[in-house]
Amino acid sequence: MALTTPRTSPGTMELLPRKQMVFQRMMDTIRRGFERYGFVPVETPVFEVADVLLSKSGGETEKQVYFVQSTGSIEQGHKPELALRFDLTVPLARFVAEHEGELAFPFRRYQIQRVYRGERSQKGRYREFYQCDIDVIGKDTLPLTFDAEMPAVIHTLFSELNVGPFRINFNNRKILLGLFESLGVTEDQRMPVLRQLDRLDKIGVEEVRRLLMGEELGLTQAVADHILEVVGIRGSAEEVLAALTAQVSLPGATPLFALGVSELVQVVAALRAFKVPETHWSINLGIARGLDYYTGTVYETFLTDHPGVGSVCSGGRYDNLASQYTKSRLPGVGISIGLTRLFYVLCEAGIIQDGPSTTQVLVTQLDPALLAEYLSLGAELRAAGLNTEIHLEPAKLARQFKYADRAGIRFAVVMGSDEKAEGVVTVKDLVTGEQIRVPRGEVVARLAVLASGDGKR
Repeated sequence: MALTTPRTSPGTMELLPRKQMVFQRMMDTIRRGFERYGFVPVETPVFEVADVLLSKSGGETEKQVYFVQSTGSIEQGHKPELALRFDLTVPLARFVAEHEGELAFPFRRYQIQRVYRGERSQKGRYREFYQCDIDVIGKDTLPLTFDAEMPAVIHTLFSELNVGPFRINFNNRKILLGLFESLGVTEDQRMPVLRQLDRLDKIGVEEVRRLLMGEELGLTQAVADHILEVVGIRGSAEEVLAALTAQVSLPGATPLFALGVSELVQVVAALRAFKVPETHWSINLGIARGLDYYTGTVYETFLTDHPGVGSVCSGGRYDNLASQYTKSRLPGVGISIGLTRLFYVLCEAGIIQDGPSTTQVLVTQLDPALLAEYLSLGAELRAAGLNTEIHLEPAKLARQFKYADRAGIRFAVVMGSDEKAEGVVTVKDLVTGEQIRVPRGEVVARLAVLASGDGKR
């Protein structure tokens, strides 16, 4: 019988245990940060009913959906009725509309789950990846203060994740859409134009200008130049807002444009009240976001030392998303961290190394006749809250130490017949090489102290 070559599916990330532990700690840090701001957990199924999922997706995402179909359904020639979720926002809108009468508003939820997109497989781009989302859904209204809270959460999380310098860029889509109105850009052209503007950091101003004036969009040079001039405004928050305010007073400026500027002013004021330093955020009028459902504030977060990576945390305000599922008005705002991609980038940059094991202590087996003692000691350590493994098969002590070191276990406990007779246990720190002899009755308390100061390896 021929052997099947073991291989992972393209576009997926599979980690060895030491890396998986680091990934899990990052996820735990994000979860704690979300909960610190008062968000509560929700999970939705990995697949949704296809017509519900695709009722209002927009952008290129709909072309990347994986459909789910049973073998029997395929054999009968039926079209797929289910599809894997491509993000967590559309399922959230369905969830809120379905459970509206059971939820307390504003509904603040976080969700950390895998999503699926049929993207071309390449380094750092995954078909299966974790998103870590927070969203606030209001009933009828949702104050702009919530829009300012999002960058505050981002700042807290990325500071704790120790990812290096980062900057949160944000904008308001009403500014761009109001600008399009004043320039005569048609309804059919607006979303395609937004998608091209969203590529500014990737392909540059000249290429975007060429695409805006190309056969598909057909903007005149004057219109394309005006759009790029506005989105190219840079400077401090005061300088950008002053430039936008001047634009509001010009002939032809639309009420939608003025509303976008007013909202941006309010978000900046609230963001400062949240005590987020301006060294970590800026207004970027080129931020557009490619999905149809964003209606106001939009965000992109970049790692300053890795400009080619693209955004690692994005999101925005969506006032009309749930309107596909309910007549109630349920405005929302949220952000999403692409954790899998972020982790890949940090690994490639050498920022992330193999981490310590989730197991803190290895009880070695020096004398098989003392196995009952080892089992009892392991039980005591676990009862004290220490993650403990017992080496359950006889082996040379050096081999057991090598195993612990390779697995990332920091502390090893050694007790042979001599130690047993003396009523002591040897505790060895496999990182520093130091070892101490501790009375048997004190070993649990001593290890608890040592493990509480356990740092990165």
